[in-house]
Amino acid sequence: MRNFIQKIPEFCMSHWLLRIPLAVVFIQQGLSKFPVTLDGAESFDLPYIVWWFAAYGELLSGIGLLVAGIGTWVSWGYEEYADLLTRFCGITICSIMTGVIWVGQPESLWDVILYDNLHVFLWVGGLFFALRGNKT
Repeated sequence: MRNFIQKIPEFCMSHWLLRIPLAVVFIQQGLSKFPVTLDGAESFDLPYIVWWFAAYGELLSGIGLLVAGIGTWVSWGYEEYADLLTRFCGITICSIMTGVIWVGQPESLWDVILYDNLHVFLWVGGLFFALRGNKT
């Protein structure tokens, strides 16, 4: 019984409360851009290559965040790679969200902080995983 109780925190770590919604939002947004077309890029005045990287970056960073999170409670012997993947996905999320905020052309930083709550949350979530990795 004692071993069971000690293993509960290993599986039910609180980072999943942030990891899952962040990944779901990024996977959903990435899938919404498929098929990646020039018309989609032009609707935001972006070059096609930027639109392509945004679509695949959103999709793969969401998937990568979930896959790397599994490495926090499954011992495969690849914990270091799972940590690096979490950090890379966090950096990717921050980069994409910075681009999304810039495309919106806010008048000031205060406009972003006060009125662009979803993008700020997603940016901070990405920063959390970029800095934290899979540390428990």
